[in-house]
Amino acid sequence: MAKRVLAFVDDIYEDLELWYPKLRLEEAGVEMHLAGLELRVFKGKHGYPARADLLMAQARSEDFQGLMIPGGFMPDKLRREARVLGLTREFFEQGKPVAFICHGGWIPISAGILRGRRATGSLGIKDDLVNAGATWMDEAVVVDGNLISSRTPADLPRFAQALASAIQDR
Repeated sequence: MAKRVLAFVDDIYEDLELWYPKLRLEEAGVEMHLAGLELRVFKGKHGYPARADLLMAQARSEDFQGLMIPGGFMPDKLRREARVLGLTREFFEQGKPVAFICHGGWIPISAGILRGRRATGSLGIKDDLVNAGATWMDEAVVVDGNLISSRTPADLPRFAQALASAIQDR
């Protein structure tokens, strides 16, 4: 049976931070599904389209081996959605990989899962991560238990590799 990873999508996601790990995971045989608040095409920060194939309301953490949260401005919108925060907590509490990059950390911050954990993200959310109780690490990828975090698109090779490895180990 194929491994499955869920990724959140909405308008103004960071194009590379969704597509690079999505394609790398698919190359490794992982099934990727994009969950949105609506079943439609969303446009990235740079205009690249991504079609949600699953409604957020119908997404079940039990059906996936991990969660990936790209950055951009999308996380600031989605962090206000109770279903998004609930799903994020479920993945975390089930010990499944929760991977976030750049501004994607806003969702785990609002989900309340970072206290006492090591994490990284865009320098722009460093204070938010620290205020949420995380220990800020200025590293390309930080793995702390089932949390995987990276700073920027420049870190995507290490981020995708860490996520792929965590999913294959499940």
